Amino acid sequence: MDADHTPAQPSRMRIGDADRQRVAEVLRDAAGEGRIGLDELEERLEATWGATVYADLVPIVVDLPGGLAATGTAAVPSAAVPSAAVRHDLSLAVMSGQDRRGVWEVGETHTALALMGGVVLDLREAVLSARETTIHAYAVMGGVEVVVNAGTRVSVEGFGVMGGFEQQRDTVAPVLGPDSPLVRVKGLALMGGVTVVRKPVPGETTKRPRLLGG
Repeated sequence: MDADHTPAQPSRMRIGDADRQRVAEVLRDAAGEGRIGLDELEERLEATWGATVYADLVPIVVDLPGGLAATGTAAVPSAAVPSAAVRHDLSLAVMSGQDRRGVWEVGETHTALALMGGVVLDLREAVLSARETTIHAYAVMGGVEVVVNAGTRVSVEGFGVMGGFEQQRDTVAPVLGPDSPLVRVKGLALMGGVTVVRKPVPGETTKRPRLLGG
């Protein structure tokens, strides 16, 4: 057969952001389980967002559970909650600050209260134990900030009294699919502020390709 008419192999097909996001989720799960370190996580995420065809993704996750499944078009099976992730159901800041960042477990509900203080709930690398998570956020002369990644849906349902309860402008374009988790943010901002913002996962800021039409 003439080489010019040889059909392209599936592994050489070009990939999209949804494919890269599936692989990134496998990598974050592996880091939460202690299978790879944070430095290696950053390196592999960089390679993931720089990949152009399916074959580029294989060496990135070939040694990780569920890795090969994530390099195709099928959805990644749900992973068990990483044993290294510590669960927190309450974040409290009274004239102080409380930050939740990195790999940590979030239950079906989480309550955050900031009284003349500040709470940051960074969910970009968190393990969401439920498909739908509800954050009850209360800011009284203080602030609560909820940070999500590109693959998480958000619904802001609270209200402000002499304050603000809002979703800020995304700093990274959303990459959403039918399996994307949903985070609902409810509550009250009284002379304070509750904000929700979508940001890149650490290590993906400069390497993420720009979405067309977004």
